[in-house]
Amino acid sequence: MEAQDLNKPTEQGSGLNSDKQAENTPANNSPENEVPTPTSDDTAHQPAPKTDGDAAPATNADEPIKEEAQLEAVEHIMLSKEELVKRLQTVLKDFPVENIKEEVEAIKSAFYKKHAAELEDLKRKFMETGEPEENFTPPVTDLELNLKAYLKQFKERRAEFNKRLEEEKAQNLQAKLDVIEGIKELINGQESLNETFQLFRTLQEKWRSIGSIPQNRVHDLWETYNHTIENFYSYIKINKELRDLDLKKNMEAKTDLCEKAEKLLLEPTIVKAFKTLQKYHEQWREIGPVPHEHKEELWARFKEATSKINKRHQEYFEGLKDQLQKNLEAKTELCEKAETLSALSLHSPKEWEGKSKELIELQTIWKTIGFAPKKDNNRIYERFRTACDTFFNNKRQFFKSYKSEQSENLQLKTDLCIQAESMKDSTDWKRTTEEYIRIQKKWKEIGPVPRKQSDAIWKRFRTACDAFFAHKNAFFSKKDESQEENLKHKLALIEEVKAFTPGENAEDNFQQLQAFQHRWNEIGHVPIKEKDRITQEFRAHINEYFDNLNLNEFEKNLEKFRNKIESYKTEHANDKLIQERNKIINKLKQLENDITVWENNIGFFAKSKKSDALMRDFKHKIETGRRNIKMLNRKLDMLESL
Repeated sequence: MEAQDLNKPTEQGSGLNSDKQAENTPANNSPENEVPTPTSDDTAHQPAPKTDGDAAPATNADEPIKEEAQLEAVEHIMLSKEELVKRLQTVLKDFPVENIKEEVEAIKSAFYKKHAAELEDLKRKFMETGEPEENFTPPVTDLELNLKAYLKQFKERRAEFNKRLEEEKAQNLQAKLDVIEGIKELINGQESLNETFQLFRTLQEKWRSIGSIPQNRVHDLWETYNHTIENFYSYIKINKELRDLDLKKNMEAKTDLCEKAEKLLLEPTIVKAFKTLQKYHEQWREIGPVPHEHKEELWARFKEATSKINKRHQEYFEGLKDQLQKNLEAKTELCEKAETLSALSLHSPKEWEGKSKELIELQTIWKTIGFAPKKDNNRIYERFRTACDTFFNNKRQFFKSYKSEQSENLQLKTDLCIQAESMKDSTDWKRTTEEYIRIQKKWKEIGPVPRKQSDAIWKRFRTACDAFFAHKNAFFSKKDESQEENLKHKLALIEEVKAFTPGENAEDNFQQLQAFQHRWNEIGHVPIKEKDRITQEFRAHINEYFDNLNLNEFEKNLEKFRNKIESYKTEHANDKLIQERNKIINKLKQLENDITVWENNIGFFAKSKKSDALMRDFKHKIETGRRNIKMLNRKLDMLESL
């Protein structure tokens, strides 16, 4: 065997993107990013590509690649809390713990967003009852407990996996160090070349079968391994036939990988083809050198297939990015329309229903649009959902307030119906009419009631009002006839009073004047337009006769007052009687206070000519005040008798 030339040029390239990167970023099409860099004459001189520490075990190039079970992608925020917990349970049960971290985080985030929104709604309702916010205690649901239990299970399994992985990596590191030491021992061994070469191949196979190692030791370990391999080829002369056989075998293996890579061009699932190609590159790196004359040709063939797959992958993701961006633009437009609807100030159920149909139509269109770019997908959904929630929260508040207001209006109008029904048989026409006018005005000021009760409550109120006014109209249609007759009688009585000639006996004259008053009161009502005129005329003639009677001023005053209040009694003027009574009571209190002051003042006057005049003046005032008190008490007795 020929010793390896350490100065020979090597095939250029580096490892493909990791699986996680492949899902999001198209591979670079330059040669440096297409394949790892195998050396010309050894089996594995290229440093291993960077990984995330969870490297997959080595795969034989001749074995078919098994497709892992795929987790169906969903928009987590669209799932209910129950569905999210169920999905977490399924993910933990059916998928390896090392592959589900992002899914678990997405489920957790969506669940607690919904949970936080529900707690906020519960807190708002709690505070609406009048309770302070600090008294609110968030409820703990079975769903939340189940979620926490599954998250704890995931955390424990993940920690166990990582611990086991780190232990395995440490063991793998030691195993690979042992392989390197074994190759070093072969260099100084005394076995035959054939036996040495077989031991070397066994150590190489063992190296390939060992799994991943700690990331911080990967580069140095590969450097040591490649350096040891180079030393082995440099100091051990292997039988040329065996070397040629090994190169041929390597060529067959790499030719097979070229064919497999070319078949991937027919794979309809671009992402699947890209991931499979990554595994082929790992196998290419593990295969040893090929005959020098075929090295460039074989490498060019494999690189060409790689470039085509990379280009398809890049075009696919560029097209996908364009579509995702268009989806984002379409969803942004829907958000703007939804936000416009949520900002409207609507004042009637008809307006709300019309705008609700518009928003539901926007939601229907939203469902037909695909995903937005990953970095924007949750944000744009939250924006749309916030606008929709704002609209429907405003709608619920409106109808809650609207229904409550209608119920209050119904109660207010029911109260007015009760009032109207209680007065419909009243014969206090003036007062009751004023009351009916007042409650009718109040009825108009009250807003609408629930539609199904609107006609019934209006009919009830209208019936009570109509009953009273029909009763009133019937009464006054008859009363108008009698009032004209009463007017004639009162006019005749006035003429009789005018013609009255008082006699010599004052008592008889007094009795006759009282008889005129009694007859006047018994006649009854006259038309309203004539009432004041004939009443004043009658009282004027009666008072004139009283003034000429041989009565003292005290009696005259009382009789004039009696004549005055008798007219009140006839007219049912209760308000006037009450006013007259209050006026008399106020005068009595004032006189009593004045007399008290005057009597106190007399006690302070000294005996003198000047003080005597003042005392006489105060005594006169006191006597006059007491007479007035007596008269006022008599008038008050007259009012009380009425």
